[in-house]
Amino acid sequence: MNKKRLAVATIFLAILALVVFLFIRFLKSPSPDPENYQICGVDRGPVVLSVPASGIVNPENEVLLLSPSSSVVSSIHHTPGSQVKKGDIIMTLDPKTLTREIDNLRDQLGVMENDLQKNRLNSRSIRVDLDYNAEVKNLKINSLKTEIADQEQLLKVGGISPALHEQTKQELLLAEKDLKMIKEKNSIRLRQLEADERGLQLQIDIKQKELEAKMSVLNRLSIRAPSDGIVLGVYANVGERVETDKLLVKMSDLSTYKIMGSAENKYLENLKTGGEVYAIMENVRLKGKIGNVSPVINNKKVSFDVFLDTSHFRQLVPNLELELMIVTQRRDSVLRLEQGSAFNRSRHQDVYVVAEGKAVRTTITTGLIGTDYIEVESGLNPGDRVVVSDVSPFRHRKEVDFEEL
Repeated sequence: MNKKRLAVATIFLAILALVVFLFIRFLKSPSPDPENYQICGVDRGPVVLSVPASGIVNPENEVLLLSPSSSVVSSIHHTPGSQVKKGDIIMTLDPKTLTREIDNLRDQLGVMENDLQKNRLNSRSIRVDLDYNAEVKNLKINSLKTEIADQEQLLKVGGISPALHEQTKQELLLAEKDLKMIKEKNSIRLRQLEADERGLQLQIDIKQKELEAKMSVLNRLSIRAPSDGIVLGVYANVGERVETDKLLVKMSDLSTYKIMGSAENKYLENLKTGGEVYAIMENVRLKGKIGNVSPVINNKKVSFDVFLDTSHFRQLVPNLELELMIVTQRRDSVLRLEQGSAFNRSRHQDVYVVAEGKAVRTTITTGLIGTDYIEVESGLNPGDRVVVSDVSPFRHRKEVDFEEL
């Protein structure tokens, strides 16, 4: 009998131990290890909801290089796809025709300048003659005035007839009128000479500007890259004659960049010109705006341009593939918490706030559920530290031990 009771007692104790073990194992969760959970602080900032897209970096500007003059292509130094530096010669045009035109202009300028010099010498000669004639008239007038004064003295004593005195006065009057006419003619003649000189000088200036323009074109017959870039197209062949303003070279400008974006057509309604976009480069987000949106859908994809606020960012290079975030909603300067697996789409949900070695379950009210952050309308304060990773192992508990990291 004692052995039977001892066996029953042993079985009872074993069952009791098993029950206690199961109670501890399944009803009381162990304290979580903080190293296995992500804890984030509550702060203020923007909360953004976005849809995904992708993009490829392209040069923002294309440069068209035109023929500066009618000429013949003599050589091509860079073909499409070549990278060029600022000042590199891409194509050379034959300068022979333009050189002949320049030589002809120089000859014409030489003749015109010689004519101008001859005109100036002729003007000086005529001016001397005119001044001499006027001086002769002045001397004659002065002589007549002296003679009239002498005659007046003689007339008083009867030494001269009144008729002779009157004749001398008439000669003086005619001489004064003749001098006045000569001065007017001289003035007109001098103005004519000045007008002739201005006309010759104007013709010389016009020819000089024409020569300078030709010289400038001559210097531009070597088609150079205006900036660092990539040759996209060459539109002439060696030996081909090209006319003025014909497109010769198309190249990219690597000083600034844009992004050629692509998104699934289900996001078409989110693609609006002027809409906000973020380009993601490692840990950097570059803000930009949507430009043109293509009306054509290819392979269920919609294409669009993205113009970056920092289009000269140093890490941008052609053909670099980037992730894009097309912003659909945005809240600025709101209380926020980093996204994590602890959250769902509910407006009211429970989170665990970590403080003084404890993680305490707290109910919060959320606003905008963003791509990277969640807006917190109530239940938390700036600086609170919250478990944002999966809390399902202890979600049934109001409080758990949680040692500070």
